[in-house]
Amino acid sequence: MCGIVGLFLKDSALQPKLGSLLSDMLVTMTDRGPDSAGIAIYSDQAGKQVKLTVQSDKPEQDFAKLQADLSKAIDDKVSLHTKDTHAVLSIDVTQSEAARAALARLRPSVRVMSSGDTIEIYKEVGLPGEVAQRFAIDKMSGTHGIGHTRMATESAVTTLGAHPFSTGADQCLVHNGSLSNHNSLRRKLVRAGLDFETENDTEVAAAYLSHKMQQGDDLGEALEAGIEDLDGFYTFVVGTKDGFGVLRDPIACKPAVMAETEQYVAFGSEFRALVGLPGIDTAQVWEPEPGTVYFWKH
Repeated sequence: MCGIVGLFLKDSALQPKLGSLLSDMLVTMTDRGPDSAGIAIYSDQAGKQVKLTVQSDKPEQDFAKLQADLSKAIDDKVSLHTKDTHAVLSIDVTQSEAARAALARLRPSVRVMSSGDTIEIYKEVGLPGEVAQRFAIDKMSGTHGIGHTRMATESAVTTLGAHPFSTGADQCLVHNGSLSNHNSLRRKLVRAGLDFETENDTEVAAAYLSHKMQQGDDLGEALEAGIEDLDGFYTFVVGTKDGFGVLRDPIACKPAVMAETEQYVAFGSEFRALVGLPGIDTAQVWEPEPGTVYFWKH
């Protein structure tokens, strides 16, 4: 019984409020999942820098000299901005792979939460309100974002097991439900060259979509393929650099509601997640249809 929220902004005037709106939406879903929580924020500041959002259980130790050590290792400038147990490393796009390799060597206990031009993911064990406050999510601006509060059912309560899961550049996924064929699908994806860090079925779903998009599908096409290939009960909300997608399985037993105005598209596991949004009283509100892909793109 996890809780999911998502907000895709059409109106740039709302971008400074994205973090605040998304945090409030997620906090209303607290009783659907008290184990861990996370939020992905997409900014509109893409350029020649790649952002690596990383996490450490020992941030004072791991982040203290990380900027200098990583800059020296790749012989290029690195900037670092810390937020509690997370840090955002900004690196020249040409040094992305070298930086990740050096990071694994220099700080093996540091884990990459996300990478890409615009995405930042913050997730930890704890309630949504606590997690949002720790990382000052309400102060963040952006174009779209998704969030999740987890009730663990099939894997451990850990930071890595929290959602969103990111398995590709500027890609992430949150999930309510369970996949019955995730073990067999994981084996196929491993043979295709994908790596996994957890036993969580949601990581398999995220990797499946990443694999499809690496093969040339856009997000909508990847979600359509998932209807045939992913077995189980699920509702997905997915983010990409410029897109936002929703999919429920063909039986659609997991709750979901959406709202759209001229300013935004919003998703919540329950309508109460949406009641604080501007203009919600005049929004088009509907329940996503079973086995149907909903997809928006900037």
